[in-house]
Amino acid sequence: MIDNLLATDKVVEKPRGLSRRMLIAAAGAGILLVLVVLLIPTVRRWSRADRSVEASRIRIAAVSRGDLVRDASAEGRIVAALHPTLFAPSQGIVSLTIKAGASVTRGAVLARIESPELKSRLLQERATLQSLESAWQRQKIDARQDGIKNAHAIDLLEVRFTAAKRLLERAQSAFDQGILNKTDYEKAKDDVRIAELELKNLQETAKLQTETADFDIQSRRSLAERQASAVGELQRQVDLLTITAPFDGLVASVAVQDRDAVAANAPVLTVVNLSAFEIEITLPENYSTDVIPNTEAQILYEGREYKGHVTAMSPEIKESQVRGTVVFDGAPPAGLRQSQRVSVRMVMETRRNVLKVPRGPFLESGGGRQIYVVENGVATKRDIHVGAVSVSEVEIKSGLSEGDKVILSDTSEFAGAKNVLIRS
Repeated sequence: MIDNLLATDKVVEKPRGLSRRMLIAAAGAGILLVLVVLLIPTVRRWSRADRSVEASRIRIAAVSRGDLVRDASAEGRIVAALHPTLFAPSQGIVSLTIKAGASVTRGAVLARIESPELKSRLLQERATLQSLESAWQRQKIDARQDGIKNAHAIDLLEVRFTAAKRLLERAQSAFDQGILNKTDYEKAKDDVRIAELELKNLQETAKLQTETADFDIQSRRSLAERQASAVGELQRQVDLLTITAPFDGLVASVAVQDRDAVAANAPVLTVVNLSAFEIEITLPENYSTDVIPNTEAQILYEGREYKGHVTAMSPEIKESQVRGTVVFDGAPPAGLRQSQRVSVRMVMETRRNVLKVPRGPFLESGGGRQIYVVENGVATKRDIHVGAVSVSEVEIKSGLSEGDKVILSDTSEFAGAKNVLIRS
């Protein structure tokens, strides 16, 4: 019989330090504390964010400092510098002497317009001119005849006046000697006076007739010259019925068929001079005040850039577009063709050492006054002042610092939220 179990008990000594279970619990508590510390910023971001967006849906770029080239791109079309369209000067039947694509030299006959009506009018006006010229010459002959008659009459009166004065001298001598009565003496004096008045009157009448004749001659001359001008204009129109090449070139297109009836001022054909080219460009109207004549241009053709400049900009805006013309500086590249498409970049200004960001939809959605700056996974709205804008970059005058990361994408979906959480 065993009295108790004390004899079988063994004293076990308690180990020093923490037990394994306590170590595991302590490690778990430490990890939990670290997680809590790490989650505090995330929780804070979540708490202050008004909206959230996935990072894959937005484009982020950093603010940098450097040179900004303010430019504009446009699509251009190669055209011949000289490409006039020749028109029919009058209605009639066209007779073509050339075909589209043919080479021509200056002065070569391209087409003729048959216009019997115009030629008939020319003959009528020429006949009228001859009639007026004959009347003009006849008026000059009549004036000379009247002048001769008046001169003859004046000569006779001068002789009569001279004779009357001699008779008066003899009458004066006889009267002084007392051999002539007073009546005859007074009559001799009256005869001199009458002859003098008749001569003076005829001289004034002849002068007036000469002035009248000169006026009539000038009037008939004016009528003849006016008619000659009308004949010259009709002759010019008849000469234009023969359409000739204005320069050495190529017939680009023919707008009518041979023996077609054409109206006055109807297009007949187009001639181009392929020795000189220019580029027609179209730009949005917001560039109309920036792109002016002599603006530098870079023309991209077959992978290479060629220098050029703007020569003209249209003052008229059509469908929110403005048209202009660009030419090459120096010789154009070989192989250019009419209506060939090229890209043109106009360089308006270069700004040195400015803050800038890549251009993106944020410029339109933010109205150029606001942008979202990304920091610690949260995009915060910030007011900015935008300067020059190029095709690829935007100048930032105030509101950002170099190195700031900003959202370039369209921010209209943020609905004006002050803070937006960016989810990974």
